[in-house]
Amino acid sequence: MSISARMTKAFADRFESTWMRTDALLGLVAADAILHRPISLRHPFIFYVGHLPAFAWNHICRGVLGQASFQPSFDEIFDRGIDPDVEDPTRVHAHPEVPDRWPDLADVHAYRDRVRRAVLDSLPDIEEHASEDVMARQGRVCSMVLEHELMHQETLLYMIQQLPPEHVGRPARAVPYAFGDGRRPETVEVPGGRVMLGADFDTLEFGWDNEFPSETRDVPAFAIDALPITNRQFQTFVDAGGYDRAELWSEADWKWRESWRQSHPTCWSRQSGAWRYRTLFEWIPLAQVGDWPVYVSLAEARAYARWAGGRLPTEAEFHRAAYGDPRGGARAYPWGEEPTTDRHGNADFGRWSPEPVGSRPDGVSAWGVHELIGNGWEWTDTPFAPFPGFEAYIARYPGYSADFFDGKHFVLKGGSWATGAPLTRRSFRNWYQGHYPYVFAKFRCTYELERTTRATINAG
Repeated sequence: MSISARMTKAFADRFESTWMRTDALLGLVAADAILHRPISLRHPFIFYVGHLPAFAWNHICRGVLGQASFQPSFDEIFDRGIDPDVEDPTRVHAHPEVPDRWPDLADVHAYRDRVRRAVLDSLPDIEEHASEDVMARQGRVCSMVLEHELMHQETLLYMIQQLPPEHVGRPARAVPYAFGDGRRPETVEVPGGRVMLGADFDTLEFGWDNEFPSETRDVPAFAIDALPITNRQFQTFVDAGGYDRAELWSEADWKWRESWRQSHPTCWSRQSGAWRYRTLFEWIPLAQVGDWPVYVSLAEARAYARWAGGRLPTEAEFHRAAYGDPRGGARAYPWGEEPTTDRHGNADFGRWSPEPVGSRPDGVSAWGVHELIGNGWEWTDTPFAPFPGFEAYIARYPGYSADFFDGKHFVLKGGSWATGAPLTRRSFRNWYQGHYPYVFAKFRCTYELERTTRATINAG
């Protein structure tokens, strides 16, 4: 089998398995909820049914291969999503035009299926364009489309989590929740050293434009929580009135908290005098998941960190804690060079929920920091911005990153239980607005070194 044939077969297999997962996730949404917008800042579910194939068509078939469109109106209305400003939803990034009435679901399914057939049929022809199109080389355009779909699978899931449970079905084989105790909280020292952020273009088969070029930084020594902050720890903050203490919040964060009337994490609810926790499928007692990592916005994480006498890590500190090696250089993953597996972290749909923190000790970093990949993305306090020498190299997607270099979006690292394995690479950078509370995003605190003698931080 030639290199081209092997690559075609590999991409075909990846597309088919990715589409199967997408269809399964959308199948969790009840038929009468396909037009629902459980998060007002996002389009309804039907948009994603059409957006994923439209993105594939616009970049592979129409983009690299120049094929004539068979349904240009769908190519347009499903082309790009929206990212409204949390403070002012009338200010929207990218594609604010939406139809007065969305197409019938059956018509969108027919469009999806025709695009999928076209994509598979087009795979052998992509390599012919490698000399004139960088996105055709090594099948980069295919990797981009696949990773885009993996990202939106996670978007769909945190949207589904905001639906009333009666509109959510259960998968045929859902992994049971993992209850019980996590590891005891502690802080550890991370020695100072040099880190490399990003990557060199030729070292990755595919990377998004914001991953390039690499940049080296020196990071002073610091202390960091060995584990993410848990629901139980965060409940102590809530019970202590943390949401009512303006001095714990920046001016902008406090303004958001008041305007949104945020008084607890979005997936918590006070019901009959007791805290409940919303999983993907139902409400359960918060006490049962006290050692799961808490999912909050950056603003809430910052307030907790100030209350605990710390702060959030920078992107460079996260890299030092995760990928630093006492022998020098950097590891590909916190535990070494082996790609992410089920032993290393709760990622790539091994579960349908978080699990108690520290449950996978094989994923520990050289400095003793746990679950830097999996169980939840991790907030950093670093604004999403380009590395020096940044180039929007994807000609048909120049605004992928550049549209969000606005000081309001912040870098997240690591990955959640719903993050596809390709997105757990060291250089991958996720980003969200600091006042966006729906993401599967956890956090941990950093401290001045004299605090490393503390064995616990507000364990509750």
